[in-house]
Amino acid sequence: MDSAAPEQVVFDGFAQEHRADPYPRYRALREATPLYRHPVGVHLMTRYHDCAAALQEPKWARADENGFNPFAPEVKREHLPFLWLDPPDHTRLRGLVSKAFTPRMVAGLRPLIQKTVDELLDAALKVGEVDLIESFAYPLPLTVICDMLGVPREDHHLFGGWSTVLARGADPGLLLPPEDLTARARAMQDGKAYFQDLIAQRRAQPRDDLVSALAAVEEHGDLLSESELLNTCVMLLNAGFETTVSLIAHGTLALMRNPDQLALWRVTPDIARYTVEELLRYEPPVQLATRVAQGRLELAGHTFTSGDGIVLLLASANRDGEVFEDPDRLDITRYAGPTPAPAHLSFAKGIHFCLGTALARLEAEIALDALVRRAPRLELATEQLTYLENLSLRRMQALPVHLR
Repeated sequence: MDSAAPEQVVFDGFAQEHRADPYPRYRALREATPLYRHPVGVHLMTRYHDCAAALQEPKWARADENGFNPFAPEVKREHLPFLWLDPPDHTRLRGLVSKAFTPRMVAGLRPLIQKTVDELLDAALKVGEVDLIESFAYPLPLTVICDMLGVPREDHHLFGGWSTVLARGADPGLLLPPEDLTARARAMQDGKAYFQDLIAQRRAQPRDDLVSALAAVEEHGDLLSESELLNTCVMLLNAGFETTVSLIAHGTLALMRNPDQLALWRVTPDIARYTVEELLRYEPPVQLATRVAQGRLELAGHTFTSGDGIVLLLASANRDGEVFEDPDRLDITRYAGPTPAPAHLSFAKGIHFCLGTALARLEAEIALDALVRRAPRLELATEQLTYLENLSLRRMQALPVHLR
């Protein structure tokens, strides 16, 4: 049986005019079918249980049995970070990186995050009306991930530009125009060249930073190769920065557009971590994920063969009414109390569950709680918001707000 969408169903949720609010388009598609064949030749998975099943099934991999990835055919395997690899390489590399990316290291970043948040808010509140992305959501995670890696403050500006290009390049390669593929390759090379010099410095004089830790990680005689180390550093920069910019910016926007929830936060102690969880469900920074069948697989009533690609619409799955009550409503208490809602899919599931989950949650919790409590007159300055072209790592170009 093939449950692909009937021919009359047309999905246009990836069009630029829907970038500001793709959720009605996702809802229409999800209610029509669990599976939609996109004109480029891959299937879109629209519902929670199918997406969750694919994320947890190892045979839904990053590449087919021969290592070919239809979503990024132009990228050679040796240039891929472990995020894009499958076992056993993914298992080995993630295990090594995890030794340097520990909960203790993340918890130790709280003072830096709090200090950076306070300084950025002090400056923004003095101005009164600001672009919240430029003044707050952007510099906070950039400062944290650069300090965490060990990048000197005078070089932080380099990474913002590279990361913006790489965020656009996170979309499936088959959907990107040639100029974006060229820009992505150039940003990768520039980032690797920078880290090559920084790694050499840290090997000569190790410091208490992530680059030094990654250069030194070892388990049972297994080390990160130079290529693996460079790919990992560039991946950590991008994954640890752009997603948090989106989470803080879209989280703030959602709260301003739901003033009852904003008011509830201000009078509810210790609600921050539950609110961040709901914001992750409601406005996931990563809107979609891709997988490739390794062998014959059944999903959503359809039979796939090796090499078939699927796109998991995580943002659609997070609003599946079969799983979440009143899914299009922001409810900051949804994950509080004795019976919290089911887990969202914003950090994926299975072996590719996001390594930076703890850091993203901590940054957003501290940043948004400070913003909500220190800017009691927080409101949107304009409804005319422009979005970047990114599909996967969706975010606005700017977020003008009144702080006082």
